[in-house]
Amino acid sequence: MALTAKSFAYDVLTNQRHTRWIAPLLILGDAFLCALVIWKVAYTEIDWTTYMQQISLYISGERDYTLIKGSTGPLVYPAAHVYIYTLLFHLTDGGRDILLGQALFAVLYLATLIVVVACYRETGAPPYVFPLLALSKRLHSIFVLRMFNDGVAAFAMWVAIYLCLRHKWTAGIAVWSFGVAIKMTLVLFVPAIAVLTLLSLGLARSISLGAIAVLIQVLLAIPFLQANATGYLSRAFELSRQFLFKWTVNWRFVGEETFLSREFSLGLLVLHISLLAIFVGTWLKPSGVNMFHFLQDTLQGRQQTALLSKSFIMTVMLSSLAIGLVCARSLHYQFFAYLAWTTPFLLWRAGLHPVLIYVVWALQEWAWNVFPSSSASSAIVVLSLAVQIIGVYFNGLGEADGKSDKSGRRKARAQ
Repeated sequence: MALTAKSFAYDVLTNQRHTRWIAPLLILGDAFLCALVIWKVAYTEIDWTTYMQQISLYISGERDYTLIKGSTGPLVYPAAHVYIYTLLFHLTDGGRDILLGQALFAVLYLATLIVVVACYRETGAPPYVFPLLALSKRLHSIFVLRMFNDGVAAFAMWVAIYLCLRHKWTAGIAVWSFGVAIKMTLVLFVPAIAVLTLLSLGLARSISLGAIAVLIQVLLAIPFLQANATGYLSRAFELSRQFLFKWTVNWRFVGEETFLSREFSLGLLVLHISLLAIFVGTWLKPSGVNMFHFLQDTLQGRQQTALLSKSFIMTVMLSSLAIGLVCARSLHYQFFAYLAWTTPFLLWRAGLHPVLIYVVWALQEWAWNVFPSSSASSAIVVLSLAVQIIGVYFNGLGEADGKSDKSGRRKARAQ
């Protein structure tokens, strides 16, 4: 009997067919948890009031981004953020109905979880990683208690990933671009999207999808571009932002002097570019040639498209995100919205033992819940990301994940 029970438990934890009933139970349990958080945990104001103050100026007719401000600072997010929070402004009585706002974000959280679970199931992730998708204290705080725009951007991110897994490239790129127009963090997917579309669709189609992504940004921003184009671009996509040491979650352990130095900033940029260059060589394995020959074949129109597996697509996209996050000058607590659901997948793809997956996940979760961050917690944030990136590089991108289409026919067509 003991052996039978042990075999049954092992089967439940490792056989993907059990996710058919595990996933609905997980989502139902998390819905109850969200309700419990709203009921028992007091709301703490951070950015919601500022969002609403900025939106009130927009509603009153202001379109110059440099003149749209709130109590904690200016508007620094792209146009889609404004439109989404305008809707929330009207639904929540100008932001005064906090309870309704939290309920709406709980629905958003659960909708995002449903998409995340669908992505994990598409890629064949084992059942034992699924509980990690619903256990994050910080993630519930970001969505349900704080109502940050990162939750909305994370929803767009995962919908885009799901569409790409289904090889619906046009729809996926469109949703991703809309997500970029909520928060610039999703720009970190650009290297992965460029490689995946080139592998799957070829140069001409990739360029057309890039043009669609840019066009979406322009169309969403037209009212603000007409009022003050320079002001919009400098605020919504600000690249020279000054980062405050007191708010950093990831690099506190290097000390304030180093953190604020230009050398440190340039070092992170060089590291980011170097890691991407290393990974792109691995991402191109399905083409059957090295980076130099791939670029040569692509430019000369001789590139053969590849049929990419779903696990390969998601691994490339999420590793591109993780590389960007580990090299970020400063991560704030709300950035965990992008990382929380990424980590279990990358740890699994890195080939770690299930016990180690839970250990690394727990350490990372602890680090992101330390406030204010400490040298120890910030070191854990960086090290846990490093484990994911290094593990995926050595174990998570096998050649079996994609095969070149020797006939030249494009099996993975844009939908």
